[in-house]
Amino acid sequence: MKHLALSGDLARDIALAFDASPNPYMLLTPDMRYAGMNQAYLDAVGRTRDDLLGKYIFDVFDGGGPDPAAKTNVERLRESLEHVAVTGERDLLPLIHYPIETASADGSRRVEDRWWSATHTPVRNATGDVVYILQHTQDVTEIERLRRRVGDEDRTTVAAMLSGDIMARAEHLQQDNRRLQTERNRLLDMFLQAPGFIAVLTGPEHVFQMHNAAYAELVGRDDLDGKSLRDALPEIRDQGFVDLLDEVRRTGEPFRGQAVPVQLARAGRGALETVYLDFIYQPLRDADGTVAGVFVQGHDVTDAVLADRRQRLMIDELNHRVKNTLATVQSIAMQTARSHAEPERFAESFQSRLLALSHTHDLLTRSHWEGADLHEVLEHETEAHGRQRVLLNGPVVALKPSAALSLGMVFHELATNAAKYGALSLPEGRVTVDWTVDADARMTVTWRETGGPPASPPGRRGFGSRLIERSVRHDLGGEITMEYGDRGLAVVMAFQVDSGRS
Repeated sequence: MKHLALSGDLARDIALAFDASPNPYMLLTPDMRYAGMNQAYLDAVGRTRDDLLGKYIFDVFDGGGPDPAAKTNVERLRESLEHVAVTGERDLLPLIHYPIETASADGSRRVEDRWWSATHTPVRNATGDVVYILQHTQDVTEIERLRRRVGDEDRTTVAAMLSGDIMARAEHLQQDNRRLQTERNRLLDMFLQAPGFIAVLTGPEHVFQMHNAAYAELVGRDDLDGKSLRDALPEIRDQGFVDLLDEVRRTGEPFRGQAVPVQLARAGRGALETVYLDFIYQPLRDADGTVAGVFVQGHDVTDAVLADRRQRLMIDELNHRVKNTLATVQSIAMQTARSHAEPERFAESFQSRLLALSHTHDLLTRSHWEGADLHEVLEHETEAHGRQRVLLNGPVVALKPSAALSLGMVFHELATNAAKYGALSLPEGRVTVDWTVDADARMTVTWRETGGPPASPPGRRGFGSRLIERSVRHDLGGEITMEYGDRGLAVVMAFQVDSGRS
């Protein structure tokens, strides 16, 4: 076999011995093309070397044609050869029904029904790669035909006569292999389709042997198999996970983590991202009990962790706001009681101020307490007096929740006083509210009443006046001036505002 004689006398002798063997052998490349065969193989299949060399095996032998049985034969042979090429492991086909086309004495070709027993062995190069697949095949057609011809009563006797019941054992082994392969495929499908992330790491360097789609999605890459954990995911080298895996291998004890943060450099997503994982590292043992690898399984719980944090933050914020609101209500009640000795007047004033507080709370609730627009706050506190009588003019200004609550109370007091004593107490009276914001985020609000009775300073400072001044000066950290004149009240407030909601 010249194509196998590489150099030297020894190589030629090996090639000659191969060709002279009475047992049929042939070599395939990993892509299933004939690379060599001995004379016994050519005799068994009724072909010449020129018929086979370089040819794709399934182009030459199609298993008997296009019928379903032939396709099954081809798939069984293909699966066995591919298993050897991919895994580097030997594979056995104890019995396979595989008709072949042969040449008759007159030169015509016909399909012969054949049964075979074949062993497929990997042939590796110096670096360990599979470069050929060696097939040792035996034509067991006559044995199988004899076994099929005899009756059920004689079948056991015939089988025992034929190489110590070899055919019965071959059939039994083949059935077991099929069953195991089916179970393996089912488990592999479950592994690959599992909703949680799964990976198998082997050896002291924790080399990826397999992983499912959920794991690839978690880490943002799929080129993991065959790489060590340090090489595949270099960003986690210093995050403690390699040490945990080493400890599992050393002790043989599993490790379970809950809501553990890990930073991942997901492909195409820029900077490191922090995700939170529930996971378990489970030791995998070989036949003698030694830990050979680690089974990794878990779930991405980032959404749940962040939702829990948001919920805790909201609860803390709610507690803070409830306390502040109760303090505000208590202050309103005490100050209103001091200003109104009669229960009826106290109840009326107290209720109206609670409603003003409630209106602003409604606004803030709609925005999830992120803030409220100044125009909306003014509309809520003055709409009872008619939009034609209270004219609002100014840009959109987003107020912090605390500022919205304070201004809501201020505008309520101003509108109530205008309705009782000022411009809104007469049909022709009007109120205009103008506001501006300068480049330094300082806002000026002007409340101006016209068309009403002359305004004069009150004889005594009531709760409303004190609430207005305290809200602007203390709560907002601003300044306020109140001018009383013949044309009505004019109030100017100035204070700092944020450029956005918070």
